[in-house]
Amino acid sequence: MALLASPAVERRQSLGITRVLGFVNQNLPSHLPINRRQWLQIGSLAGLTGGMNIANAETENLPIPGFGKAKSVLLVVASGGQSQFETWDPKPEAPDQIRGEFSAIPTAVPGMMFCEHLPQIAKVSDRLSVVRSMSHEDLDHGSAFYLTMTGRYHFQKTSNPQASPLDYPFCGSILKKIRPTSRFVHTAINVNGPAQVPVIIGPGQFGGILGREFDPMVIGNVTESPVVVPGLNQQDGLPMVRLRKRQSLLNAIEGSRNFMARNQTLLDMNELYQQAYEMLEKPQTRYAFDLSAESNKLKNRYGRNRSGQACLLGRRLVEAGVPLVTVIFNHINRGQDLTPNETDTYGWDTHNDIFYSMKNHLLPRFDQAFSALIEDMDARGLLEETLVICLGEFGRAPKVALEPRFAGATPGRKHWSSVYSIVMAGAGVKRGAIIGASDARGAYPTTEKYGPWDVTATLFSALGINPHGYYADPTGRELQICEGKPMEAVYAG
Repeated sequence: MALLASPAVERRQSLGITRVLGFVNQNLPSHLPINRRQWLQIGSLAGLTGGMNIANAETENLPIPGFGKAKSVLLVVASGGQSQFETWDPKPEAPDQIRGEFSAIPTAVPGMMFCEHLPQIAKVSDRLSVVRSMSHEDLDHGSAFYLTMTGRYHFQKTSNPQASPLDYPFCGSILKKIRPTSRFVHTAINVNGPAQVPVIIGPGQFGGILGREFDPMVIGNVTESPVVVPGLNQQDGLPMVRLRKRQSLLNAIEGSRNFMARNQTLLDMNELYQQAYEMLEKPQTRYAFDLSAESNKLKNRYGRNRSGQACLLGRRLVEAGVPLVTVIFNHINRGQDLTPNETDTYGWDTHNDIFYSMKNHLLPRFDQAFSALIEDMDARGLLEETLVICLGEFGRAPKVALEPRFAGATPGRKHWSSVYSIVMAGAGVKRGAIIGASDARGAYPTTEKYGPWDVTATLFSALGINPHGYYADPTGRELQICEGKPMEAVYAG
């Protein structure tokens, strides 16, 4: 560490720089239970070959509906397994033990019914496409979350694996590899993260085999300060000329990159310093993270809570030009077991007490925040150029029952991946459409099935990237961007 933290350099560091570096360093969570040798092996290779791309990752104007329609993608991840019955695909005619306690209500789209506790989302349903025939074969949170974030099955299917440098990369990490943005400091930003799945940091939300350089930027609780990154406020005693001098020092350090490549800690820290200086130097970057710039009325509309304000920040980051923004809606997928009186910790993993949890904690906030996001983006014209996807790792079972192995005194629903629902909007997606269907019990698809791999393919295709193109890992091995197909049925025309 002497190269980047000599006494002379330490004396010249400002409080602002230190705070920014501390914040960005959330990309490198020291508490991850990962073998140090694994990190160093992958990380050092990534540092040496980080610029290696494969030319056929992008093609010109592929004849795929929706191809290249989006400038950005905004993912809203309902971590924990959002029940399709209590949201997008209610079954009002099914028996009580399948239907559950809630009623279905009409929406702005004739024939489209949502759960009664989503009245505000029902009003904006004419801007949404609901996909009711999602399906895959993974039944546990960790590996299914990994599947959702990467588009690939974990080699330990139906398990709760720890994050590893040997994982396939998060889709935002692949995007940074093949098309790093010039519009913003970061290509991919995860808000209200990292996701805890169920209580450990979930796999699939990092750079994996590409190395830490390709981790997305991770932002935690955005309600802790009006300025999400306090260190981005320019310090009164730190004029830009001094920042530029420090940048010159870093440029000199860049000349020692071959030396640093043998020490991944130095290489990682150098990358963090570069990002921090870029963030401090650009006023538009500082402004993007400043929620105090929004009116109290709009902040209230989104909801004064972690997930609501995270959605608002997600919109600001899209507006600022970030290509891929992921909002983790509920940062812990089952925090209600530990803190049942704190709504912010409730997740969608509702094995028991599903109707109490949904009615009093989960659905009101989700209804408020997601409807506000769609309304706000549409009013600003952002929906025309942004693909919005709301999804979880799977759905819930077509049977209401009490599970004795879980906390709670009233019935809930088990994990169910055979069929579940997601929602898409914007960037050419059909408005007011239902894509696919489940059977009368809500148990299996009755139409064409789609998987997380198809969502990943649609994401890349919307950004104008051939999802069947290739990129190189740090060893030079060519890997296909994803294994799915763009979901053509969700597009108009």
